[in-house]
Amino acid sequence: MSRKLKIENFDPNGVGVHNGRFIGMPFDREEAQVVLVQAPWDVTVSSNSGTCLGPANILESSYQLDLFDDFVPDAWKIGLYMEPQNDDLLLQSKLLRAKSESYIAALEGGEEISIELIATRNQINSACGKMLNQLEKRCITILENKQQFGIIGGDHSVALAGIRAISKKHKQFGILQIDAHMDLRKSYEGFEFSHASIFYNAMQIEEVTKLVQVGIRDFCEEEVLFADQEKERIALFTDTMMQESLFDGVNFDKICTKIVDELPQNVYISFDIDGLKPSFCQNTGTPVPGGLSFSEAKYLIKKVVLSHRNIIGFDLCEVAGTGHDYDGNVGARVAYMLSNYMGKSLGLI
Repeated sequence: MSRKLKIENFDPNGVGVHNGRFIGMPFDREEAQVVLVQAPWDVTVSSNSGTCLGPANILESSYQLDLFDDFVPDAWKIGLYMEPQNDDLLLQSKLLRAKSESYIAALEGGEEISIELIATRNQINSACGKMLNQLEKRCITILENKQQFGIIGGDHSVALAGIRAISKKHKQFGILQIDAHMDLRKSYEGFEFSHASIFYNAMQIEEVTKLVQVGIRDFCEEEVLFADQEKERIALFTDTMMQESLFDGVNFDKICTKIVDELPQNVYISFDIDGLKPSFCQNTGTPVPGGLSFSEAKYLIKKVVLSHRNIIGFDLCEVAGTGHDYDGNVGARVAYMLSNYMGKSLGLI
Protein backbone atom coordinates (compact mmCIF):
# COMPACT_ATOMS: atom_id res chain seq x y z
CA MET A 1 0.00 0.00 0.00
CA SER A 2 1.35 3.44 -0.93
CA ARG A 3 1.99 6.19 1.61
CA LYS A 4 -0.96 8.13 0.20
CA LEU A 5 -3.31 5.18 0.65
CA LYS A 6 -2.02 4.57 4.16
CA ILE A 7 -2.89 8.16 5.08
CA GLU A 8 -6.34 7.78 3.54
CA ASN A 9 -7.02 4.51 5.38
CA PHE A 10 -5.47 5.31 8.76
CA ASP A 11 -7.80 6.35 11.58
CA PRO A 12 -6.02 9.00 13.72
CA ASN A 13 -8.82 8.75 16.27
CA GLY A 14 -8.52 4.99 16.73
CA VAL A 15 -6.84 2.84 19.32
CA GLY A 16 -3.04 2.85 19.35
CA VAL A 17 -2.14 -0.42 17.68
CA HIS A 18 0.90 -2.20 19.17
CA ASN A 19 2.58 -2.73 15.81
CA GLY A 20 6.15 -1.97 16.92
CA ARG A 21 5.96 1.56 15.49
CA PHE A 22 5.85 4.85 17.36
CA ILE A 23 2.22 5.64 18.39
CA GLY A 24 1.11 2.77 16.14
CA MET A 25 1.83 4.78 12.98
CA PRO A 26 1.29 2.99 9.66
CA PHE A 27 4.45 4.16 7.89
CA ASP A 28 7.45 2.09 6.87
CA ARG A 29 10.97 3.45 7.16
CA GLU A 30 11.21 4.33 3.47
CA GLU A 31 7.92 6.27 3.60
CA ALA A 32 8.78 8.34 6.66
CA GLN A 33 9.90 11.94 6.52
CA VAL A 34 11.14 11.81 10.13
CA VAL A 35 13.06 8.79 11.42
CA LEU A 36 13.62 8.25 15.14
CA VAL A 37 16.90 6.43 15.79
CA GLN A 38 17.10 4.40 18.98
CA ALA A 39 20.40 4.71 20.85
CA PRO A 40 20.20 2.33 23.85
CA TRP A 41 23.49 3.34 25.48
CA ASP A 42 24.37 4.56 28.98
CA VAL A 43 27.89 3.30 29.64
CA THR A 44 29.41 6.44 31.19
CA VAL A 45 26.54 7.75 33.35
CA SER A 46 27.88 8.96 36.67
CA SER A 47 24.73 8.28 38.70
CA ASN A 48 21.76 5.96 38.15
CA SER A 49 21.86 3.82 35.01
CA GLY A 50 18.87 2.53 33.07
CA THR A 51 18.49 5.12 30.32
CA CYS A 52 19.70 2.51 27.82
CA LEU A 53 16.12 1.23 28.12
CA GLY A 54 14.68 4.71 27.66
CA PRO A 55 13.95 4.25 23.93
CA ALA A 56 12.02 1.04 24.61
CA ASN A 57 10.06 2.79 27.37
CA ILE A 58 9.22 5.69 25.08
CA LEU A 59 8.05 3.34 22.32
CA GLU A 60 5.84 1.31 24.64
CA SER A 61 4.39 4.45 26.24
CA SER A 62 3.69 6.04 22.85
CA TYR A 63 0.66 3.81 22.25
CA GLN A 64 -1.19 5.80 24.91
CA LEU A 65 -0.78 9.10 23.04
CA ASP A 66 -3.45 10.81 20.98
CA LEU A 67 -2.27 12.14 17.65
CA PHE A 68 -3.85 15.60 17.44
CA ASP A 69 -1.43 18.50 17.84
CA ASP A 70 -3.10 21.90 18.15
CA PHE A 71 -0.06 23.66 16.63
CA VAL A 72 0.42 21.12 13.82
CA PRO A 73 -3.11 19.68 13.31
CA ASP A 74 -2.15 17.13 10.63
CA ALA A 75 1.21 16.32 12.19
CA TRP A 76 0.80 12.54 11.97
CA LYS A 77 0.68 12.82 8.18
CA ILE A 78 4.32 13.95 8.15
CA GLY A 79 5.25 10.29 8.37
CA LEU A 80 7.05 9.29 11.56
CA TYR A 81 8.95 6.04 12.01
CA MET A 82 11.05 4.70 14.87
CA GLU A 83 13.81 2.28 13.94
CA PRO A 84 13.82 -1.06 15.81
CA GLN A 85 16.02 -1.45 18.85
CA ASN A 86 19.61 -2.48 18.16
CA ASP A 87 19.89 -5.47 20.49
CA ASP A 88 23.64 -5.85 19.96
CA LEU A 89 24.22 -2.23 20.97
CA LEU A 90 22.04 -2.64 24.05
CA LEU A 91 23.91 -5.79 25.10
CA GLN A 92 27.28 -4.08 24.63
CA SER A 93 26.07 -1.13 26.69
CA LYS A 94 25.03 -3.38 29.57
CA LEU A 95 28.31 -5.31 29.54
CA LEU A 96 30.44 -2.17 29.48
CA ARG A 97 28.24 -0.46 32.07
CA ALA A 98 29.17 -3.17 34.57
CA LYS A 99 32.83 -2.37 33.97
CA SER A 100 32.36 1.40 34.16
CA GLU A 101 30.49 1.05 37.47
CA SER A 102 33.51 -0.74 38.97
CA TYR A 103 35.84 1.91 37.53
CA ILE A 104 33.70 4.80 38.86
CA ALA A 105 33.41 3.15 42.27
CA ALA A 106 37.22 2.92 42.45
CA LEU A 107 37.56 6.63 41.59
CA GLU A 108 34.94 7.65 44.13
CA GLY A 109 36.61 5.42 46.72
CA GLY A 110 39.89 7.25 46.25
CA GLU A 111 41.74 4.21 44.93
CA GLU A 112 45.02 4.61 43.13
CA ILE A 113 44.57 4.36 39.36
CA SER A 114 45.99 0.97 38.51
CA ILE A 115 47.02 -0.46 35.16
CA GLU A 116 43.82 -2.53 35.19
CA LEU A 117 41.65 0.57 35.71
CA ILE A 118 43.46 2.40 32.92
CA ALA A 119 42.84 -0.57 30.62
CA THR A 120 39.13 -0.51 31.52
CA ARG A 121 38.93 3.22 30.84
CA ASN A 122 40.67 2.83 27.48
CA GLN A 123 38.35 -0.01 26.50
CA ILE A 124 35.30 2.10 27.32
CA ASN A 125 36.64 5.15 25.47
CA SER A 126 37.28 3.03 22.40
CA ALA A 127 33.84 1.43 22.51
CA CYS A 128 32.09 4.77 22.97
CA GLY A 129 34.01 6.21 20.03
CA LYS A 130 32.97 3.31 17.80
CA MET A 131 29.34 3.58 18.93
CA LEU A 132 29.27 7.27 18.03
CA ASN A 133 30.80 6.61 14.62
CA GLN A 134 28.19 3.95 13.86
CA LEU A 135 25.35 6.15 15.06
CA GLU A 136 26.65 9.09 13.04
CA LYS A 137 26.68 6.97 9.89
CA ARG A 138 23.07 5.93 10.49
CA CYS A 139 22.05 9.58 10.81
CA ILE A 140 23.99 10.58 7.69
CA THR A 141 22.24 7.82 5.73
CA ILE A 142 18.87 9.21 6.82
CA LEU A 143 19.86 12.70 5.67
CA GLU A 144 21.13 11.33 2.35
CA ASN A 145 17.71 9.72 1.87
CA LYS A 146 16.23 13.25 2.18
CA GLN A 147 14.68 12.37 5.53
CA GLN A 148 15.12 14.04 8.92
CA PHE A 149 16.22 12.31 12.12
CA GLY A 150 15.79 12.46 15.85
CA ILE A 151 18.02 10.40 18.15
CA ILE A 152 16.27 8.78 21.09
CA GLY A 153 18.73 7.97 23.89
CA GLY A 154 20.18 6.59 25.99
CA ASP A 155 22.44 8.95 27.92
CA HIS A 156 23.28 12.37 26.55
CA SER A 157 26.63 11.30 25.09
CA VAL A 158 24.81 9.86 22.06
CA ALA A 159 23.84 13.37 20.97
CA LEU A 160 27.35 13.95 19.62
CA ALA A 161 26.63 11.53 16.75
CA GLY A 162 23.64 13.59 15.64
CA ILE A 163 25.53 16.88 15.88
CA ARG A 164 28.41 15.44 13.85
CA ALA A 165 26.00 14.17 11.20
CA ILE A 166 24.33 17.58 10.93
CA SER A 167 27.76 19.22 10.55
CA LYS A 168 28.33 17.15 7.41
CA LYS A 169 25.28 18.76 5.79
CA HIS A 170 25.18 22.28 7.23
CA LYS A 171 28.18 24.62 7.23
CA GLN A 172 26.72 26.66 10.09
CA PHE A 173 24.11 25.87 12.72
CA GLY A 174 23.28 26.43 16.34
CA ILE A 175 22.27 24.12 19.16
CA LEU A 176 19.40 24.76 21.56
CA GLN A 177 20.19 22.70 24.65
CA ILE A 178 17.47 22.13 27.25
CA ASP A 179 19.20 20.60 30.25
CA ALA A 180 19.83 20.76 33.99
CA HIS A 181 23.58 20.48 33.34
CA MET A 182 26.06 22.38 31.17
CA ASP A 183 27.84 19.16 30.09
CA LEU A 184 30.99 21.15 29.31
CA ARG A 185 33.47 19.07 31.31
CA LYS A 186 36.53 17.82 29.48
CA SER A 187 36.90 14.04 29.61
CA TYR A 188 34.84 13.63 32.80
CA GLU A 189 36.08 10.76 35.02
CA GLY A 190 38.57 9.99 32.26
CA PHE A 191 35.77 9.18 29.78
CA GLU A 192 36.38 11.10 26.56
CA PHE A 193 32.77 10.71 25.44
CA SER A 194 31.04 11.13 28.79
CA HIS A 195 27.46 12.35 29.02
CA ALA A 196 28.98 15.21 31.06
CA SER A 197 31.31 16.15 28.18
CA ILE A 198 28.89 16.13 25.24
CA PHE A 199 28.89 19.89 24.67
CA TYR A 200 32.60 20.30 25.28
CA ASN A 201 33.00 17.83 22.41
CA ALA A 202 30.32 19.55 20.34
CA MET A 203 32.10 22.89 20.68
CA GLN A 204 35.13 21.37 18.95
CA ILE A 205 33.00 21.17 15.77
CA GLU A 206 33.60 24.39 13.83
CA GLU A 207 30.21 24.25 12.11
CA VAL A 208 28.56 24.79 15.50
CA THR A 209 28.41 28.58 15.61
CA LYS A 210 26.22 28.93 18.70
CA LEU A 211 25.27 26.88 21.74
CA VAL A 212 22.29 28.22 23.69
CA GLN A 213 21.90 26.48 27.06
CA VAL A 214 18.53 26.72 28.81
CA GLY A 215 17.41 25.62 32.26
CA ILE A 216 20.94 24.99 33.56
CA ARG A 217 21.11 24.64 37.34
CA ASP A 218 23.89 22.19 38.21
CA PHE A 219 27.42 22.97 37.03
CA CYS A 220 31.04 23.36 38.12
CA GLU A 221 33.66 26.11 37.92
CA GLU A 222 35.46 24.41 35.04
CA GLU A 223 32.31 24.61 32.93
CA VAL A 224 31.63 28.25 33.78
CA LEU A 225 35.20 29.20 32.83
CA PHE A 226 34.93 27.31 29.54
CA ALA A 227 31.62 29.02 28.72
CA ASP A 228 33.18 32.40 29.51
CA GLN A 229 36.14 31.65 27.23
CA GLU A 230 33.64 30.76 24.49
CA LYS A 231 31.19 33.57 25.27
CA GLU A 232 30.89 34.53 21.59
CA ARG A 233 29.62 31.02 20.86
CA ILE A 234 27.84 30.08 24.09
CA ALA A 235 24.76 31.83 25.49
CA LEU A 236 23.76 30.70 28.97
CA PHE A 237 20.25 30.96 30.43
CA THR A 238 20.45 29.38 33.85
CA ASP A 239 17.36 28.38 35.77
CA THR A 240 18.22 31.03 38.37
CA MET A 241 18.46 33.75 35.71
CA MET A 242 15.12 32.76 34.24
CA GLN A 243 13.32 32.46 37.56
CA GLU A 244 14.65 35.79 38.82
CA SER A 245 13.42 37.45 35.62
CA LEU A 246 9.98 35.98 36.26
CA PHE A 247 10.08 37.17 39.86
CA ASP A 248 10.96 40.67 38.60
CA GLY A 249 7.84 40.69 36.43
CA VAL A 250 9.32 39.73 33.05
CA ASN A 251 6.86 37.42 31.31
CA PHE A 252 7.98 34.06 29.96
CA ASP A 253 7.32 35.07 26.37
CA LYS A 254 9.98 37.80 26.58
CA ILE A 255 12.46 35.36 28.11
CA CYS A 256 11.83 32.97 25.22
CA THR A 257 12.31 35.79 22.72
CA LYS A 258 15.75 36.53 24.20
CA ILE A 259 16.66 32.85 23.96
CA VAL A 260 15.49 32.47 20.37
CA ASP A 261 17.25 35.70 19.33
CA GLU A 262 20.56 34.04 20.21
CA LEU A 263 19.97 31.25 17.70
CA PRO A 264 21.06 31.25 14.04
CA GLN A 265 18.76 30.24 11.18
CA ASN A 266 19.42 26.50 11.44
CA VAL A 267 18.88 24.92 14.84
CA TYR A 268 19.60 21.48 16.26
CA ILE A 269 17.68 20.78 19.48
CA SER A 270 19.29 18.69 22.20
CA PHE A 271 16.71 17.86 24.87
CA ASP A 272 17.88 16.22 28.08
CA ILE A 273 14.73 15.23 29.93
CA ASP A 274 16.24 16.46 33.21
CA GLY A 275 15.92 19.97 31.79
CA LEU A 276 12.31 19.60 32.95
CA LYS A 277 11.19 19.79 36.56
CA PRO A 278 11.85 16.49 38.39
CA SER A 279 8.09 15.92 38.66
CA PHE A 280 8.16 15.20 34.91
CA CYS A 281 11.21 12.89 35.00
CA GLN A 282 11.33 11.41 38.48
CA ASN A 283 13.51 8.45 37.55
CA THR A 284 16.06 10.07 35.27
CA GLY A 285 19.67 9.50 36.28
CA THR A 286 20.46 12.93 37.72
CA PRO A 287 17.29 14.92 38.54
CA VAL A 288 17.84 18.48 39.82
CA PRO A 289 15.32 20.77 41.59
CA GLY A 290 13.98 23.58 39.42
CA GLY A 291 13.73 23.48 35.64
CA LEU A 292 11.10 23.99 32.98
CA SER A 293 7.57 22.68 32.98
CA PHE A 294 6.48 20.62 29.99
CA SER A 295 4.36 23.55 28.77
CA GLU A 296 7.26 26.00 29.07
CA ALA A 297 9.58 23.76 27.06
CA LYS A 298 6.87 23.29 24.45
CA TYR A 299 6.27 27.04 24.24
CA LEU A 300 9.98 27.78 23.83
CA ILE A 301 10.33 25.35 20.93
CA LYS A 302 7.12 26.69 19.39
CA LYS A 303 8.72 30.15 19.48
CA VAL A 304 11.67 28.74 17.51
CA VAL A 305 9.25 27.58 14.80
CA LEU A 306 7.30 30.86 14.81
CA SER A 307 10.58 32.74 14.31
CA HIS A 308 10.86 30.96 10.93
CA ARG A 309 14.05 29.19 11.95
CA ASN A 310 14.68 25.66 10.72
CA ILE A 311 14.87 22.77 13.18
CA ILE A 312 17.31 20.50 11.34
CA GLY A 313 17.60 17.63 13.81
CA PHE A 314 17.14 16.74 17.45
CA ASP A 315 17.86 14.30 20.21
CA LEU A 316 15.94 13.34 23.35
CA CYS A 317 18.02 11.73 26.08
CA GLU A 318 18.11 10.48 29.67
CA VAL A 319 14.51 9.20 29.85
CA ALA A 320 14.21 6.42 32.44
CA GLY A 321 13.86 2.85 31.22
CA THR A 322 11.04 0.34 31.20
CA GLY A 323 9.11 0.02 34.44
CA HIS A 324 8.78 3.79 34.80
CA ASP A 325 5.58 4.39 32.86
CA TYR A 326 5.13 8.08 33.66
CA ASP A 327 8.68 8.94 32.57
CA GLY A 328 8.06 7.07 29.33
CA ASN A 329 4.77 8.87 28.78
CA VAL A 330 6.41 12.28 29.17
CA GLY A 331 9.32 11.20 26.96
CA ALA A 332 6.98 9.99 24.21
CA ARG A 333 5.13 13.31 24.26
CA VAL A 334 8.38 15.27 24.02
CA ALA A 335 9.56 13.08 21.12
CA TYR A 336 6.27 13.57 19.25
CA MET A 337 6.33 17.32 19.86
CA LEU A 338 9.92 17.64 18.63
CA SER A 339 9.12 15.62 15.50
CA ASN A 340 6.00 17.67 14.75
CA TYR A 341 7.65 21.03 15.31
CA MET A 342 10.66 20.06 13.20
CA GLY A 343 8.32 18.98 10.43
CA LYS A 344 6.41 22.26 10.57
CA SER A 345 9.59 24.35 10.59
CA LEU A 346 10.82 22.53 7.45
CA GLY A 347 7.49 22.69 5.65
CA LEU A 348 6.94 18.92 5.67
CA ILE A 349 3.24 19.39 6.39
